[in-house]
Amino acid sequence: MVPKTMVSNEVYLLPLNDDGSPQVQGEYIYLAPKTHDPVTIRFAIEGTSSICRHGSLWVNIPEHGAEFRRDKFREFKLVPDFNRTLEISVPIYNAGAYAFYTTYAELPDLANVITSPTNGSREVKTKKTPWYYIVVAPRLELDGRPLPLPALSVFSIISKFMGKYPQDWGRHLRGISDRGYNMIHFTPLQVRGASNSPYSLYDQLGWDPACFPDGEKDVQKLVDSLEKNYSLLSLTDIVLNHTAHNSAWLLEHPEAGYNLTTAPWLESAYLLDQKLLELGQKLEALGLPTELKSTDDLLKIMEAIKKEVIAEIRLWEYYALDVDRDADAAIESWVAGKAFFPPGSLGASGIDGLHTASVKDQASFLVDNGMLGNDRLGERFRRRIDPDVSAALLSAIFGRYEGEKGGTAGKAAARAKLVEVLEVVNVPLYQEYDEEVAEILQQLFNRIKYVRLDDHGPKLGPINSENPLIETYFTRLPRNEITAKHKKGDLVLVNNGWVWGGNAMVDNAGPKSRVYLRREVIVWGDCTKLRYGNGPEDSPWLWDHMTKYARMLAKYFAGFRIDNCHSTPIHVAEHILDEARRVRPDLYVVAELFTGSEEMDYVFVKRLGLSALIREAMQAWSTGELSRLVHRHGGRPIGSFEVDEVSRADARSPTGEKGEGWNSTDGGRRSREIIRRIKPVPVQALFMDCTHDNEVPAQKRDARDTLPNAALVSMCASATGSVMGYDEIYPKLVDLVSETRLYTSESSKNPVRIGDGSTGIGGMKKLLNQIHTLMGMDGYDETHIHHEDQYITVHRVHPESRKGYFLIAHTAFPGYGNGNAAFNAVHLTGTKARHLGSWMLEVDSSPEAVSEVLSDKKLLRGLPSRVLDLPGVRMEAKGGETIISVREKFPPGSIALFETWIPAAEHSSGLDTFVTSGAKAAMEELDLVDLNFLMHKCEPEERDFSEGRDGTYVIPGHGKIVYAGLQGWWSLLKDIIRDNNLAHPLCQNLREGQWALDYIVGRLERASKQASFSRLAKPATWLKERFDAIRGIPSFLLPRYFGLVLRTAYMAAFERAVSLMSDGVRQGQWFVQSLAVVSVQQTGLVKSASLYPNRLVPSLAAGLPHFAVDWARCWGRDVFISLRGLYLGTGRFDEAKEHICAFASVVKHGMIPNLLGSGNTPRYNSRDSVWFFLQCIQDYTRLVPDGISLLDEKVKRRFLPYDDTWFPSDDPRAYSRESTIRDVIQEIFERHAEGMKFREANAGPGLDMQMSDEGFNIEIKVDWSNGFIFGGNQKNCGTWMDKMGESERAGSKGVPGTPRDGAAVEITGMLYSNLKWLATLHEQGKFGHSSVKKSDGSEISFRDWAALIKANFERCYFVPLSPSDDAHYDVNPKVVNRRGIYKDLYRSGKEYEDYQLRPNFPIAMTVAPDLFDQKHAMHALCVADAVLRGPTGMATLDPSDMNYRPYYRNSEDSDDFATSKGRNYHQGPEWLWPTGFFLRALLKFDLMRRADGDAEGRTEAFQQVTRRLIGCKQMIERSPWAGLTELTQKNGEDCGDSSPTQAWSAGCLIDLYMDAAEVQAKLEEKSLPRR
Repeated sequence: MVPKTMVSNEVYLLPLNDDGSPQVQGEYIYLAPKTHDPVTIRFAIEGTSSICRHGSLWVNIPEHGAEFRRDKFREFKLVPDFNRTLEISVPIYNAGAYAFYTTYAELPDLANVITSPTNGSREVKTKKTPWYYIVVAPRLELDGRPLPLPALSVFSIISKFMGKYPQDWGRHLRGISDRGYNMIHFTPLQVRGASNSPYSLYDQLGWDPACFPDGEKDVQKLVDSLEKNYSLLSLTDIVLNHTAHNSAWLLEHPEAGYNLTTAPWLESAYLLDQKLLELGQKLEALGLPTELKSTDDLLKIMEAIKKEVIAEIRLWEYYALDVDRDADAAIESWVAGKAFFPPGSLGASGIDGLHTASVKDQASFLVDNGMLGNDRLGERFRRRIDPDVSAALLSAIFGRYEGEKGGTAGKAAARAKLVEVLEVVNVPLYQEYDEEVAEILQQLFNRIKYVRLDDHGPKLGPINSENPLIETYFTRLPRNEITAKHKKGDLVLVNNGWVWGGNAMVDNAGPKSRVYLRREVIVWGDCTKLRYGNGPEDSPWLWDHMTKYARMLAKYFAGFRIDNCHSTPIHVAEHILDEARRVRPDLYVVAELFTGSEEMDYVFVKRLGLSALIREAMQAWSTGELSRLVHRHGGRPIGSFEVDEVSRADARSPTGEKGEGWNSTDGGRRSREIIRRIKPVPVQALFMDCTHDNEVPAQKRDARDTLPNAALVSMCASATGSVMGYDEIYPKLVDLVSETRLYTSESSKNPVRIGDGSTGIGGMKKLLNQIHTLMGMDGYDETHIHHEDQYITVHRVHPESRKGYFLIAHTAFPGYGNGNAAFNAVHLTGTKARHLGSWMLEVDSSPEAVSEVLSDKKLLRGLPSRVLDLPGVRMEAKGGETIISVREKFPPGSIALFETWIPAAEHSSGLDTFVTSGAKAAMEELDLVDLNFLMHKCEPEERDFSEGRDGTYVIPGHGKIVYAGLQGWWSLLKDIIRDNNLAHPLCQNLREGQWALDYIVGRLERASKQASFSRLAKPATWLKERFDAIRGIPSFLLPRYFGLVLRTAYMAAFERAVSLMSDGVRQGQWFVQSLAVVSVQQTGLVKSASLYPNRLVPSLAAGLPHFAVDWARCWGRDVFISLRGLYLGTGRFDEAKEHICAFASVVKHGMIPNLLGSGNTPRYNSRDSVWFFLQCIQDYTRLVPDGISLLDEKVKRRFLPYDDTWFPSDDPRAYSRESTIRDVIQEIFERHAEGMKFREANAGPGLDMQMSDEGFNIEIKVDWSNGFIFGGNQKNCGTWMDKMGESERAGSKGVPGTPRDGAAVEITGMLYSNLKWLATLHEQGKFGHSSVKKSDGSEISFRDWAALIKANFERCYFVPLSPSDDAHYDVNPKVVNRRGIYKDLYRSGKEYEDYQLRPNFPIAMTVAPDLFDQKHAMHALCVADAVLRGPTGMATLDPSDMNYRPYYRNSEDSDDFATSKGRNYHQGPEWLWPTGFFLRALLKFDLMRRADGDAEGRTEAFQQVTRRLIGCKQMIERSPWAGLTELTQKNGEDCGDSSPTQAWSAGCLIDLYMDAAEVQAKLEEKSLPRR
């Protein structure tokens, strides 16, 4: 059998936000593939995200073998699915910049009336998101091996200084290669223009004949030789902005530049430029100085500029209106009756207002409505007023023209008036002119002063034709036989240049810019700026010519450096790079980019797919700044968290692509997916020690800094580079334009030997480049950079092997002297080191030496220098660490290099594998109660388990973690890992000791010795073995490995929990799974809070940590509001049954207890709990396989049936009788039908110290005129809104905040729901009883009772929208606060409380939708949505209610009756659990109003719900408790007194997903998935 090859398929997971944007900070998506295999981008979109409404994902990533076209997008339909995350997998085969966007129809606002059908009959208007970009790095190869971009060492040369080709070139190339560089950067190799600058190209398609006499043949030979003989890749500049001002093709194609025809807005700038040149020629004739000696001389010339130039050219005419012209034109229109008032031009006061307006306001009317030619500068008096609008103004002032003898004003009077108004229009235009002239004069003054007078300027000398007064901004093409066919304006072309602080996205020579007029451009007089326009149609010849140029370069060179990228029109650069990548897909593209903004840098990087931006160490002005630059490009910190790789066996994709994980086969190949999360990354850098256009160390610092500066750059985890002359220690920057001498280098003469040597640092560069390339090839990407006074140390290591290199660099800035600067010893913890060497650089930079070197007329030479071996450093091994200190002789310009390794991590690649394997097997026997202990247990629960000995772990500087189990650690670690936050107190705690490891293992080992948790022995052993394996590593690495172990364990535990749940959870999206795991969080063994007095079983907490143990844990109401979602929805049917039976066993007074007290001390004071209990039984019978058998389950009764006698749990009567669940149900209905009146057992302060005596009296009865159950009084609070006043100071003690006596709407709804259910069961022969006895002894059937309720519900509860309908409803108009809603109560003790809008009616809607008129229901829901719904919860009271108090603070002890001691608990704060019922009701009734064939409308209903879940999703993702809080303050503000994770908050949202799945199953004609 042929063995199969394992292939890893790299998948990058890209979740999209609700608006279609990528979930990546900064939206910079950079992928650096590890192999030449394609990578897959997997878009993950929530199934009913807003972008799924008529949604499509569009990508311009081509299919395999297809050509990339930036504007050619493939469509992937987004098919909505409420319960799933859509995944679309798109393979990417080549490097480049790819784009995606989405189109979708915006979700309309929720309305109670559907305005138009959504059945596909009308055209859908879609919205398009911006383009988002995916940058895929090129995959380079050298000598048949991959060359990762961080392994690049680039060397820049200027070809014209290389000498003769091939002999001189060969020597230099050998020397470059011998120094360990692996890519050579050629400045442009094309024919140069008149200035001889490499960047002023005469012919883009022609090669420099001095270097390449045979043209392309020679270039091909050069490139072949580079790779074959010198192991060098090649990169060249591409210059797109400009061409040489003497390029021959400009004579044929002046339209390729900005001339006075293609850019008429430059006319005034040209005129100014021309007059300034002319002034310079006649200074002497005007008696002005031609050689400036002082500022006074300059001021004389400035005065001449004002008189002889600015005034002479009448520059104001380019700004102002020609008043006479515009007045005459207006009179002509007025006389002809052509007056025109543009729409909206007349205000509320109309024509009369314009007639009486001030002259200033009349001028504003003309400017706002009639100004023409204001879009740009151009010819003189381009600005003018539309004569018809001026005529309209005259009509308003004088009326219609009726002739010179008519009743209105004549032409002369009208013209005089208009001239007055136009003069006012001109005032701001002249002001604009004045400001611009002031700027022009200031710029001219500054520039002339710099070039003639400033010490740091060139001091050009006399003003003459060679050195004119100003640098001209324009090239003037000659008139000859070629140019004769062109107009005069065609031959004036603007030159290129740059602007301080210019906007990279604005064309400096375009119509929106005036920098040429304002003289703000630092011009390159030898370069004519190229005009591309908006596309090829604007300049066809230029686009074609430059495309050929780009393709030609891509044919030969592995990379491009985009010269002056920030000034290159971005759409041009996109086109050029697209064409170049067609020729060479893996094109390495770097750019010099000076946009002045990191945000703008990202725009260029993303759209162009730049591989790196050029950054330079020589920009640093101090050791500290140099340290910052090295830190920026050095790599991630040592010990960084590893978060990349996750394998997944099976992945779904709606595109039909399916990753089959380990099972996928392709012939003899097996593949697995390596899924990577896309992490935010900085823009990659090509970090140069010095570039070809910046000053060298001998100029800017101290020549000795050449060595430490180079060494620091080489230690960085990025591509690095240098320039010819740097290693040689040239004394000054080589002038690209005027220099004529040729390169010379010691490395080009003799073989390069590592270490000491004379004439430059070539030998040291060889070592540094070798180390840099090795680290880049092998992935050494972790660094630690430390700055101390004159020193910088860099330690760069491999993240797995932990091998590394350590550098000590003593920098050399002016004034550093020759001492060792008292460097403090370095302690390398747990690390061994081998000293590779120490060296110092000596340079003779005396004036004599500099002069002697510069005096050479033929050769560019370096300063006399030598690299010396130093005696070295002191190294001491002590207690597992290496201590390094420098000796006395370690002057500025010295470096020391070390190879390092960590003995404890010598097999750490195996360690990574070991600590991240085996977890699933360790968890495979755990049940959900085991997982509760392993993952959770808050402080009170942990204390309960350990009998007070142990709590949750305390992290110094942070505090207690919220759970003792894995979730407590992971809640911190997930953010620490995401942010790589090694400074977090947890990381510090791990570095200081191994207490956390001991805590985690010790806790599980102790638990596993108890029979109830014996299965925890396996995970305890797994964790112990992993922790033992990492205990020996240096402490600074412990956070990383701790993170790996904990993440592995947590993920395995989470997956195990999900695997034990229902299909809906297992196959659900992350939010559903997170909600489902709340059931694990809230369900556990708690000694003080079992469901029974004498048997320990798992119980469901109301919330953590407030309701975790003892009497406070188990609340009847909370359990049964939560149970449907947390147990039935997750497939935890056994736990559901246990809780139902436990509470059935304690039924008394026809009620279940509010507080269970483990059955010992149950308290019966909640009127609603029993109805939630019955609703759960109903749901159980419907949702659980053979659920109806629950009714036959027998339970032993804590109290005697139909008997209100109280006795303790150890009384013989306790648990002496037995009932079936159906018996208990019948008893509940019988007791309510007959009515109950009792006083709570043990009433008094011992039971409830806040309650008044009357509050302990409970009365419940049915009003048989309507069938509703009434109960409670104004002194107690028997529903979930159960806050009792507690403040003696405020006088609220014993006064409930929300008594809710009468018939609560949700109780009425659940009563009706359960009556219908029992009636149906009876009719099906599944429930023996058909009726109950009333208090008068008569019987009423379940069906009739339900019918009675239905007949009265709308009449009694609905508050009609129109007062005219009040007669049909039981309403008191005097008390109504809001209409179109459902009452919260019926016939309560305070009438106004009936009419309060609260979020309880949706509960009734959810369980009994047929009680409600559909239109009324939808209107009420829309009101609740607008008025009550917050970001996560539902306001518990209408904000317009006078009792609304939305900030709950239980600790407040004030004089405020409404809020003291938190009495407003339910008077405005936003509770989360009602959100689930509200959204269920909204979904139900929104779907009801949709036609059967209205698929789009149904999708909209789901999406309305999804949109309202965003806040809850964010909350569960961010909460350290991994749950949803009990309540928030107004608008979702955090409430400090809220229980941070509440069972019902999560359970009720699972209910929503259950409903949605059921609806979808029905729509698909499938049965609901069962466990």
